[in-house]
Amino acid sequence: MKKVAFLFPGQGAQYPGMGKDFFEEFEAAREVFLAADEVLGFDLTSLVFNGTKEDLKKTEVTQPAVMTTSMAVFMVLKEHYQLVPQGSAGLSLGEYSALTASGVFNLEDSLRLVQKRARLMQEGVPEGKGSMAAVLGLPRDKVEEACQEAEKLGIVSPANFNCPGQIVLAGEKDAVEKAAQLARDKGAKRTALLPMSVPSHCALLKPAGDKLAEVLSKYTPGDLTFPVVSNVKAEYYKTGEEVKELLPSQLSNPVLWEESIKLLIKDGFNIFVEVGPGNTLTGFMKKIDRGVLCYPVGDIPALEKLLKELEG
Repeated sequence: MKKVAFLFPGQGAQYPGMGKDFFEEFEAAREVFLAADEVLGFDLTSLVFNGTKEDLKKTEVTQPAVMTTSMAVFMVLKEHYQLVPQGSAGLSLGEYSALTASGVFNLEDSLRLVQKRARLMQEGVPEGKGSMAAVLGLPRDKVEEACQEAEKLGIVSPANFNCPGQIVLAGEKDAVEKAAQLARDKGAKRTALLPMSVPSHCALLKPAGDKLAEVLSKYTPGDLTFPVVSNVKAEYYKTGEEVKELLPSQLSNPVLWEESIKLLIKDGFNIFVEVGPGNTLTGFMKKIDRGVLCYPVGDIPALEKLLKELEG
């Protein structure tokens, strides 16, 4: 039996021109982009379709841009093809897309939240203070050991447990660089500093999370129309209200992506669709479990391939 889960990408998946073919082809996608322009107060659509990589790298642009593209693709799947999942998860920022798709927030509220989240993150850590690094090919306990040893230089901790053999670190620049060096000394195949302007999912963002909690307190979340897995707990949200507690803490806690995917697989999900730009989550899936199918849907040829596979 086919059991479908949608996965929504996070910051880093963006590229110039993403979603343009959906915008040109489908009214449902156009409505999402145009709503984003109005809510955000600037011409996001032109920036996404005609801007440069540099334009899209600014956190305040990246986060709403990735979410808008993901929601445009989701609305096409839902309205044109009546394809909705039985469960979902989103990586970091992508969790907002997953919750919006499930009905916890409407599109306009979610865009405002994501815009506010991006600003709080950007303001929370001065430019140049923080850093992130990927550690490849080192067990979790050794990565945690490297972080503990580097803490004498500042804050550093695991930020993303993405898949076997890939853990991302975040924290203060010197401490992250030291932890990466120690990870190599302990046998990591490779480490790489990431071009992120904000060190997500570490203690540096606790104050930003507290401010986000104040913002979220003014919202009344709706009920989930399908289950969504929380990044922080790698468990399903029980109620819409629970998001007001977990989304703020997501900023300063690690993303348990590998555990989240394993939960979905344990519960019988066997077809995964990466809804939005890029194919990062599909890449992670291949390392988590090669036995399940995962289809990235970021453009129309990829959409056509998915529809063909689902018919088979």
